[in-house]
Amino acid sequence: MLDALYADAVRSIDGWRPEDADGAEARDRTLRLLDAGPAALTRNHLPGHLTASALVLDASGERVLLCLHPRVGRWVQLGGHCEPGDETLAGVALREATEESGIDGLWLDPTPIDLDVHQTRCAGGALHHDLRFVAVAPPGAVARISAESTALDWFAPDALPEPLGGATARLVAPALAALRRTPLRPAP
Repeated sequence: MLDALYADAVRSIDGWRPEDADGAEARDRTLRLLDAGPAALTRNHLPGHLTASALVLDASGERVLLCLHPRVGRWVQLGGHCEPGDETLAGVALREATEESGIDGLWLDPTPIDLDVHQTRCAGGALHHDLRFVAVAPPGAVARISAESTALDWFAPDALPEPLGGATARLVAPALAALRRTPLRPAP
């Protein structure tokens, strides 16, 4: 069941072109993690595992949706673990963003904007290798808090809340650039 997701993960991460040395190091570390095979997609893989997340923008690009993560105690983008039935990392990010925001009709750009490797409390301290995307909410979307966050709210991109997740702020510029480059919405 994980074979399709694993093939997509290798393809997505190998094809991602980071803009700096830190991104290149994260890509290389993640490709080495993937040498473990499909197990690297599961929470049980103690050296670390892949996750996917999305920075959700409103349709105008004037607001960013963040959640206050209960375990981390910081405001972060929406995302999480791969699950049975997931076929792509972009699909993981979209599923998680939809579940955590309560917003139907999110549109996700399938081109990653970032890859971050960070320590977590998951599985006794495993590393998360988080591939990050940008998603856009339909006009007038109303977010609804889920069981996976303490709070959920929209913020201006230049007025993000504190405490903020370590790498969350760096997602704003590439997300807004993607929105300007291509209208991020499904084709009619």
